[in-house]
Amino acid sequence: MSSTAVEALRQQIASCESMLKELRQQLTEAEHSQQLQEKILRQKPALSHDPLDHDMNFGVPDDFRSEVFAVLEQEHKAREDADGAAREKRWPLDKNEYKRYGRQLIMPEVGLQGQLRLKKARVLIVGVGGLGCPAAAYLIGAGVGTVGLVDGDVVEESNLHRQILHSTARVGMTKVESAMIALTSLNPSVELIPHKARLTPETAISTFKDYDLVLDCTDTPASRYLISDTCVLLGKRLVSASALRIDGQLMVLNNPPLPPGNIKGGPCYRCVFPRPPPPESVLSCGDGGILGPVVGVMGVLQALEAIKLIAQQPSSAPPDPPSLLIFSAYSQPMFRSIRLRSRKPKCAACSSQSSISAGALDSGSLDYIQFCGSVDQVNALTPQERISPENFAKLRSGVNPFTGTKSSKDSHILIDTREQVQFELGNIDGSVNIPFSVIQTTPRPTLDIPSPRLSEQDHDMDTDGNKWVEALRRSEKPIFVVCRKGNDSQISVQKMKQLGLDHGGKRFIGDIRGGLEAWRKSVDSDFPDY
Repeated sequence: MSSTAVEALRQQIASCESMLKELRQQLTEAEHSQQLQEKILRQKPALSHDPLDHDMNFGVPDDFRSEVFAVLEQEHKAREDADGAAREKRWPLDKNEYKRYGRQLIMPEVGLQGQLRLKKARVLIVGVGGLGCPAAAYLIGAGVGTVGLVDGDVVEESNLHRQILHSTARVGMTKVESAMIALTSLNPSVELIPHKARLTPETAISTFKDYDLVLDCTDTPASRYLISDTCVLLGKRLVSASALRIDGQLMVLNNPPLPPGNIKGGPCYRCVFPRPPPPESVLSCGDGGILGPVVGVMGVLQALEAIKLIAQQPSSAPPDPPSLLIFSAYSQPMFRSIRLRSRKPKCAACSSQSSISAGALDSGSLDYIQFCGSVDQVNALTPQERISPENFAKLRSGVNPFTGTKSSKDSHILIDTREQVQFELGNIDGSVNIPFSVIQTTPRPTLDIPSPRLSEQDHDMDTDGNKWVEALRRSEKPIFVVCRKGNDSQISVQKMKQLGLDHGGKRFIGDIRGGLEAWRKSVDSDFPDY
């Protein structure tokens, strides 16, 4: 926990100790008063032995009487509680649990036995972000007895629009600590187990082994394959979900969790996706965007599926056929379900020909990053084709950084390759928006077209079809290309040269190294960071 949380606990303990000291003093005074009353009653047997009937006879004021018997009542209750703990419980749930979970206890889908199964269950949530936050909140609210939280990240301000357990005050705190504070305030009677590190092949089995059910709330293909493989090896059911932009999907995998090779077992993640997607096609929330309620819906559905799996009556009937639930916020209907096949005969994880073992996982010999691939920083251009943000700023200020001669903003063309929605968030003055998707899908010309000079309206370009290419052909000005991080801009420079916009090497086309993120850090600190 953070130092603030620790200090708060210390203050609470000090307050409780002070209150306990006062109660002990009151109890001593009450016992003394009771002994005095009993002595007087023994001396006056003709009077009633009920002290409440004769307070004034014995000189005991009403307010002191109330205080004395309040303390005696507390002592009596404490003794009853201690005696009750020693005896077998009369009711299977605690008194407050009947009240807290009453609205689901009266449902036939849960009932008393279902609630007892929830209380006994141990659920592991991998990822305490957009999916994990709502999933954890509803599982804790439902009374799942033990919940483990796995995450190695810290809370960032950009998380707060969708990761509902975190708060502005806890930015910089680990996500696990932040979530535990929120979840404890929601339901202090459950047990929370922190795992404040990223999941790795070496730690996966030891982390998963003590839990009954796993929720995959991560956002990378590598983590999804690792989590699924571990669940298959340990015989754990898995609730997997993902979300990006306005879409989400949900699956219950390895259900039933039978040993590898048993065709009656539920499919695993590799059965559904035998090969990972191309790394360049994988978008993160930071690159592709995410609508908060979309990831919230998927996280809530994960909690719902987990509760259904835990609370249901054990029976010999097979589970529901495996399916893929697809959600799209702007479609009608928003939900549709696709039936999944059973285990794949040659699956690398759950078939009789499985090549994945616990030993390989523990040793770290399975490289999930290599299996899924990674997109490294693009290095497609030569140094002569690139310019630093600082030198480009000098160029815009009227000085050629290479020759020292005077320059002007009109001496070049600046192309911003971000999509229009990002371009509208903020852009460099005078830049022209030609999205990367438009540049990449523009076919190469079949004939060389003459290159007359561009008209005065350099920046009035129509990006439909090839019109943007024709507009750039009509100029001989150098072209600088910028994107968000400096990757798309390099690919765009290459594409522009393939389209012949460099006039056979006579015209400069290059990019701004590091993109707009580098521009914000080294030139314009006020440029929006999103």
